[in-house]
Amino acid sequence: MEPYAEVVASYTSFAEEAGDSPCFVEWSLGVAGDPEVQRLIRTLPPVKQQPNLVFAAARWHGTPAPGPYAGLRATLLERWSQVRETILARSTQTNEVGRLATLLPAFATLGDRLHLIEVGASAGLCLYPDTYRHEWVQYDDPTVMHHVGDGPVLTCRVSGPVPFPERMPRVLSRAGIDLNPLDVTDADEMAWLANLVWPEQDARRARLAAAIDVARQDPPNLTRGNLLDALPRLLDRAPDEGSGEKAVTVVFHSAVIAYLEEPDRRRFAALMAGLVAEGRCHWVSNEGPNVLPGVTSTGPAPTRPGFVLGIDGRSVAFTHGHGSTLRWHEPATLDARTVGS
Repeated sequence: MEPYAEVVASYTSFAEEAGDSPCFVEWSLGVAGDPEVQRLIRTLPPVKQQPNLVFAAARWHGTPAPGPYAGLRATLLERWSQVRETILARSTQTNEVGRLATLLPAFATLGDRLHLIEVGASAGLCLYPDTYRHEWVQYDDPTVMHHVGDGPVLTCRVSGPVPFPERMPRVLSRAGIDLNPLDVTDADEMAWLANLVWPEQDARRARLAAAIDVARQDPPNLTRGNLLDALPRLLDRAPDEGSGEKAVTVVFHSAVIAYLEEPDRRRFAALMAGLVAEGRCHWVSNEGPNVLPGVTSTGPAPTRPGFVLGIDGRSVAFTHGHGSTLRWHEPATLDARTVGS
């Protein structure tokens, strides 16, 4: 086996998934063919070797992006101690609110009144689905559009029997868990979030700025801690509804569980299955196909890069990693409302 085979495989795979950024494709393939850079990356803890984090840290220290691989290489070789320090201190907490356009249909199938808990919440920007206008455009007929809500616009192309909400669910409480929660009022932490947006994606940068403005008006309740330990405690503190109106608690996450080691992924899946079975919450997952194989295996096999959207452990749709597409394959029913109730 090559000495840096795992790094080569990781960056080659990322190049295949990063088609939205020609710059990141070039950088990933550059790293995959550069043993000198691979040697540096291999000195990092495995969870810190991910391309997104390495690239973001290099950009933080001056690598022009978009720009050629030579610029990335120069930064890594010449300023490695500084880049390494940033990699070890930071994480890839992208907080892409565009994903909400793919998550809201799942939320809405579960209830009209929601307590939201996000695992891996970062700055908690995705805890505000009710503050956006969601617009869904059919793949086969761009003139057909469904929409709900008011505020900054999130647009998503869709196919299949998507259960479009007729009205925006009411979010009664918002809470999140993260190993390193970010403060939406902290300029440095928000600058790091902006730095994580892929180089060519100006629309995402603008969307992030709008999302930060939204969250600053009513900062979220975020808990620092390991999700496996903190989630059950947070559920124990979930608001108790005193009125006769039914509300449901939804635990959700996007592109988070991939950063756990394999044993912890299995522990998390078992934890969520148990919580759902006990009726303590619903579970909306949005992860790569190989991250939660027990969810992926309940639906058709994915045919292109992206995420698998799951409700209570069942695959219901495929989504684009940043929320631009939603391909629903489950019947658009409200059966999920009865799960765990």
